[in-house]
Amino acid sequence: MRFIVPILFFLIFPIIAFAQYNKPKIDLSNRTGDHFMMQLSSDHWLGAPDSIGSSIKPLSRGFNAAIMLDKPFKNNPKLSVAFGIGISTSHVFFDNTEISISNNTRTLPFTNTDTVSHFQKYKLATAYAEIPLELRYFSNPTQTGKAVKIAIGVKIGTLVNAHTKGKNLLDKNDQPLREFTQKINSRTYFNTTRIAATFRAGYGNFFLFGSYNLTPVFKSQVTAEMSLLQAGIGITGL
Repeated sequence: MRFIVPILFFLIFPIIAFAQYNKPKIDLSNRTGDHFMMQLSSDHWLGAPDSIGSSIKPLSRGFNAAIMLDKPFKNNPKLSVAFGIGISTSHVFFDNTEISISNNTRTLPFTNTDTVSHFQKYKLATAYAEIPLELRYFSNPTQTGKAVKIAIGVKIGTLVNAHTKGKNLLDKNDQPLREFTQKINSRTYFNTTRIAATFRAGYGNFFLFGSYNLTPVFKSQVTAEMSLLQAGIGITGL
């Protein structure tokens, strides 16, 4: 009995080695790898109190872009890890509300302007430089342009710009007073580091995606704790 194991080993090992040696290799030379991505999103602040949430317009939006390096797993080319650099922007539009981001107060004022002069269009915009990281699945690793794609990941970003922008001043009856644009830049009240969880799924070069900030938009105790949710469509290429 004690000789059976060694004998089986010497019989089976060459077969396994031969099978591994002759395992057909998948040609990934034409794989695009989704190196370039663009995303258009619908933006929402989760956790906003009614006093703020009711003034946010439903057509708030964002734009994201990234260049990523895709590295397939050697033992399973349907899976890959990707990382790179990107930019993420958000434009949240408000109705009859102004946000005093240049104030020196401890809390951030959201001022209702229903009964006074106000801007016809008013938004708060942010832009982050990011390092995205994804774990990806391709149903067809050799022709990713004809494959189902699913990816989960995380983005770590740093704030590069935050500003409010108001356009065309109206009176309390929505009548024009002056046509001009007011832009105020300040990062005082904002979290300068952002971490977001991401998910996307699609076919070929088109996909649906979601991104949820694990860190609040604003610093602690500045205002209500609100996190950005982005959901939308995207395109990949190269």
